[in-house]
Amino acid sequence: MGHLKSRNLITAHERLRDQVAHALRAALISGELRPGELYSAPGLAEDFGVSATPVREAMLDLAREGLVEPVRNKGFRVTEVNERDLDQYTEIRTLIEVPTVGRITCTASAEQLQALRPLAEEIVSAARRHDLIGYLEADRQFHLGLLALAGNERLVETVGDLRKRSRLYGLTALNERGQLLPSAEEHLELLELMLAGDAEGAQKCMTRHLGHVRSLWAKGEGRQAR
Repeated sequence: MGHLKSRNLITAHERLRDQVAHALRAALISGELRPGELYSAPGLAEDFGVSATPVREAMLDLAREGLVEPVRNKGFRVTEVNERDLDQYTEIRTLIEVPTVGRITCTASAEQLQALRPLAEEIVSAARRHDLIGYLEADRQFHLGLLALAGNERLVETVGDLRKRSRLYGLTALNERGQLLPSAEEHLELLELMLAGDAEGAQKCMTRHLGHVRSLWAKGEGRQAR
């Protein structure tokens, strides 16, 4: 009985850690946690109304993702992403995702592609609701779920890591003005092209989409800086 009880406690603890990590990611995306700023686990714990331990563990998770960096005896600093970083991340994603989408168009079944439609529709719905966190989560699931159809787990992990490192700052204003909607609708366009078997069209759409996302980031960051 003691071992089972201990296991339940660990599960509850891990769940809290995940909840804190999710809240921290949301704060990074919304701009509440600023690039270059230093934050302490006790200070953030007070904001969340929890102990410092799950916050510290969640911050270590984010550090492994490259979102923050630990500062000895002080806390964690939010990592800064510059224009050069973003251009390089986008270039790598383009080199990986564009040809992969073309290949998947030729190999995936209609049923596999149709299974992604609810996510594509949720991306558009979240953009219309101005739900930025919901938008980004549905977007993440769609892109990684689509790439998973290539059957290469390491490819999916690589793109997932690039997405985390090129997280989008300053999108709150764009979200409030509804300027995320055109990017959101590109997911449905991509899906229709793939269902039609148009590999070349799908690759062009993905290239445009990745460039669109990059330009949205630049606009959001520029407005935030001003």
